[in-house]
Amino acid sequence: MAMMARMRSLAPWFILMVGGMFVLFMVISDSRVLEFLGQQSQNVGSINGESISYQEFSNMVERARQNQEQATGQSIDENQMDFFRDQVWDALVTQKLIDEKIKEFGIVVTDDEVRDALLGPNPPAELRQQFTDSTGNFNRQLYEQAMRDPRNKEIVLYYEDLIREQLKQRKLQEYLFASVIVSEQEIKDAFVKQNIKMKADYIQLNPNIIPDKDVNVTDEELREYYESNKKDFKVEPARKIKYVLFRRVPSKKDSLGIKSNLEAIVAKLKDDTASFKSYVEIYSDVPFSKDTVSLTAIPAEAQDLIYNGNVGDIIGPVATSQGYIVYRIVGKVSGNNPVVRASHILVRSSANDGEDLKKANEIYNQLINGADFESLAKEKSQDPGSASSGGDLGWFGKGQMVKEFEDACFNGQVGVVQKPVKTNYGYHIIKVTGKTNTEYVIEKIVNRIQMSASSLDDLYQSASDFSYIAKENGFESEAELMNYNVVETPPFYEGSQFIPGLGGNRALVKWAFENSVGEISDVFKVPAGYVVAMVSDKIKAGFKEFDEVKDIVRNRVLREKKFEKAMSIAEQIRVRLGDNGDPEVAMEVWGGIRIDSTGEFTAASTIPRLGQEFAFTEYCLKGELNKWSNPVKGNNGVYLIKVRYRTKFVPETYQLQKTGLATQLLNRKKNTLLSQWIQKLKDEADIVDNRHLFYR
Repeated sequence: MAMMARMRSLAPWFILMVGGMFVLFMVISDSRVLEFLGQQSQNVGSINGESISYQEFSNMVERARQNQEQATGQSIDENQMDFFRDQVWDALVTQKLIDEKIKEFGIVVTDDEVRDALLGPNPPAELRQQFTDSTGNFNRQLYEQAMRDPRNKEIVLYYEDLIREQLKQRKLQEYLFASVIVSEQEIKDAFVKQNIKMKADYIQLNPNIIPDKDVNVTDEELREYYESNKKDFKVEPARKIKYVLFRRVPSKKDSLGIKSNLEAIVAKLKDDTASFKSYVEIYSDVPFSKDTVSLTAIPAEAQDLIYNGNVGDIIGPVATSQGYIVYRIVGKVSGNNPVVRASHILVRSSANDGEDLKKANEIYNQLINGADFESLAKEKSQDPGSASSGGDLGWFGKGQMVKEFEDACFNGQVGVVQKPVKTNYGYHIIKVTGKTNTEYVIEKIVNRIQMSASSLDDLYQSASDFSYIAKENGFESEAELMNYNVVETPPFYEGSQFIPGLGGNRALVKWAFENSVGEISDVFKVPAGYVVAMVSDKIKAGFKEFDEVKDIVRNRVLREKKFEKAMSIAEQIRVRLGDNGDPEVAMEVWGGIRIDSTGEFTAASTIPRLGQEFAFTEYCLKGELNKWSNPVKGNNGVYLIKVRYRTKFVPETYQLQKTGLATQLLNRKKNTLLSQWIQKLKDEADIVDNRHLFYR
C-alpha cells in the first residue's frame, strides 16, 4: 500500500519527464548536441587516458550506497549524495592509479597463491566464521568440502577474485614499505614521551605586554626582514571568479503542492475507517509515534489549534519550520509542568530609572482605562520581537524567562493587566492570556518542504538561460538587468578543494584555471544550488610587494624585538635568582611576569595551565633538577624553569612496552608513506572529471 501511494505520487512527474524528453529530442535532433551526446556523454571522466563510463561509475556508487546502508541501517539522504559521489569518485581514482602501479611494478598473483590463501592454515575470516561453531571450533573438513562442491562454484570464484586483489595490494605494500624501519632511538624517544613524568616551577615573561613605544623599529629593519623571509610572502597562481548563485530552495509551488496533497489526505481521513497510523506509515516523512507533550513542545504555529482542539480532532495541515504537519489529538491528560501565555509592553532601561517607571505607569493607566493592549503594544513597546504581534510572547514554561517576569506571569490572573514589573531589561506591563497544565497525546503526519523535480529543473533552466545570455550580452550587465546578485570570491588556488562562499567543486576550480579573464562558464552544481561564473582575476605566481605586507612585517619584527627584550629581562632576573633563589625577586626586576607551577605532565601531553610549549617540555626532559634554567624562548613567552622532579627511565618497563611501541611507530610511518605516495600519484595523474555534466 505504501509503495503504491509513493508510485501514484510520482506518476505526474513521470508523465512530465516523458513529455519533456520528447520535446528535448525534437529540439536537439537537428543540432550538434546529438553528436556531442553520442561521442562524449557516456564518460564521466578519465584517469590517465582510461575512460570511466557513466554506467561504470553509477554502478560503483550504487554498490557503495547499498554497502553503507547495510552497514549503518540508514539510507543516505538525497542532500548528501553529491558528497557521497565525491567519496566514491576519489576511491575509484585511487584504485585505478594503484592498479596502474601494480602493472608497472610487474606484481602478479599466481593461482597457487590464491589456492593457498583459500585452503591454507588461515582461510579468510569471513569464510572461516561460517564453519565455526558456538565454542569457537573451526570445522576444517566441512569447510574444504564446501570449497570443492560444484554447487558453490560462483561463490568460490568470487572469493578467488577478491583474494587475488587483496594479495596484489599486500605485495604492493610490501614493495613500498621495504625501506620503512623504526630505530631503537625512535622507540626510546616514544617511550620517554609517554612515560617520563615531570613537574616544574616557572617564571613566565609575556613579550606581548611590552608597549610598542618601548621597541624601536626602523624601515631599514623591516625591509631587511622582508628580503630575508621573502619565501613567507610567496604567491601561488590563483584565480578569482564572479558568480551568480541560483539557490536551491523550495518554491511557493512546492509548498502549495505539499499543502494541497495533505488537505486531500485530511479530507480522506475524516471519512476513512483506517487508522491514523496507517496514513502516517504511507504519507509521513517521519516515522509514526504517539507522544504526550506540553504546548511548548509543539511548533508555535500549531499551539493555539491544539489548545482549542478536542480529543479526536484532526488539525492541519499547519505550516511550521519542520514542514507541513497534520495532527490528531488522541487525548488530554493533566501534567505536572504548567505553562502560560502572556503579552507584554516593554519600556527599556535607560540612565533615568524614574523616567522609565513614569513612562511605564502612563501606559498602564491607559490600559486600565480601556485602551486596547494589542494596539498599544504595537505603538509603544520597545521589544521589537513581540511588538509587531501586539506584545504576544506565546506559550512558555518555567525557566524560560527571567525570574521577576516568570513570577509575575505564573502568579498573575488571566486577562488582568498587571502593574509594571522591573527586570534587567526594563519595566514590563504584563497581561496573562492563558494558563494550562494540560498535556496532549498526539499523532502526526509530517511532510518536509523540499524542492520538487520540476522546480529543480526550472532552477537549472534559469541558470542555463543566464549562462547563454551572459555569454552573448555580458555577465555583469545581464545580471544587473535580471536583478541577480553578483558576488566575487577571494583568491583560490589550483589545489583548492573548496571555493570560498560556494563550497566544494573541483570541476569549477579546474575550469577557472583553464580559462582566461572574462570567460563565462556553463552551469555548475554546488552544495547550495547552481552557479554561473566568470573568471574575474588571474593572479600570477611571485611574491607580494613589500608595501602590501608591510604591516605584517612590522608586527613580526615587533614581536621578535619584544622577545629579545624579554630575553634580556629574563637574563637579569636569572642573575638575581642564582640557582635556587626565591622567584618573587623577579618582580623587583620587572612587574610583567607570571610565577606558577605546572602540575605533573609528560612530553606527550599538554602542560597544565600552559598548553603546548615544546621548548619548555624539551628543557624539562633534559634540564638539571632543582636549579633555575637560563632563559628559554617558547612560543608564548620567555621562561625561567626549575624542574622539581622527573621520573627515571626504567629499563624493565621499556622492554615490556618496546614491541608495542615499535609496532605503533612502524604502522604510523607506513600509513604516512602510503598517504603521501597516493597523493603524489593523484598530483601527477591526468584526471578529467566531467561528473558535473551528469549529476544535477
